[in-house]
Amino acid sequence: MKSQISVRDNFPLPQDLNVLITVVRQESFAMAADELGVSPAYVSKRIQILEKTLNTRLLHRTTRRVVLTEDGQRVFNRAIRILDNMEELVDDLSQSKYVPRGELAICTSFGFGRAKVAPILSKLAKAYPQLDIRLDVGDKPVDLVKSGYDLEIRVGGHLPEHHIGKCLAKNLRMLCASPKYLAEHGEPETLDDLDQHSCLVLKEKNTMNGIWNLETLNGEKIAVRINSALSSNDGGIVRQWALHDQGIILRSYWDIAEDLAQGKLVQILPDYFQTADIWAIYPTRMTESAKLRVCIEFLQRGCQAFSYTADKADKD
Repeated sequence: MKSQISVRDNFPLPQDLNVLITVVRQESFAMAADELGVSPAYVSKRIQILEKTLNTRLLHRTTRRVVLTEDGQRVFNRAIRILDNMEELVDDLSQSKYVPRGELAICTSFGFGRAKVAPILSKLAKAYPQLDIRLDVGDKPVDLVKSGYDLEIRVGGHLPEHHIGKCLAKNLRMLCASPKYLAEHGEPETLDDLDQHSCLVLKEKNTMNGIWNLETLNGEKIAVRINSALSSNDGGIVRQWALHDQGIILRSYWDIAEDLAQGKLVQILPDYFQTADIWAIYPTRMTESAKLRVCIEFLQRGCQAFSYTADKADKD
């Protein structure tokens, strides 16, 4: 059975509790009015409303001073704690916008999470020890709000319209193979030539088997049917097969940049690719959360090291 919290409609107002505290501290309605910058009549009215709300008498008034009743003393003691807690709450909410602290829940895919996101978050944790960072990896679609995540790091794919997205780095998926494989089987000169080659396929969510959806610099979309000799749902495995001279892969620049630079893999058919930029997706504006803001800034700086640019591609 679910417990329910009933909300009363006769709770005292915080400003009335503050008036009571001021009157007791000053031992005078007139002096309390001076401190609060209001009239003595206003102070008297607020005390009357507070007594009516709580259905009890709070103060004894004499010619010289104001004295708390027994119930008034209980209310006074509770009022101090209530207002202190409210002030602490407001301060905490305000600080959360400027001071990175608290739990930060992040989700991303297996391969990218292990290889790139985890090292960046390690540095973030050292820079901001008040953060409690949780990184979950998986390849199933995630509802950020229902799952309680602050942030999703996504490579390519469609961005949800009801969330905010920030591009962390440019990225392409490109066609590659090892020099040995190309020496043995020849380098394809057109997309039609792929039909004569062994293609290594990463089976991801929302992808069609036996199809590579490519694009060109002028924005043309092309669906290419391929022969899949080997396939896996793990990108690291597919990359290893390519390094072992098993065939052609379509992999992200962030994953194969070093292989290209070292000559272990060679890009083929460079006019065809998939755009797969790296995005931070979040349901709350960064101005409302310091922890979210510094995390995204950290990720953006860290991702620039493997962001795809034409200059880097030429060097590779």
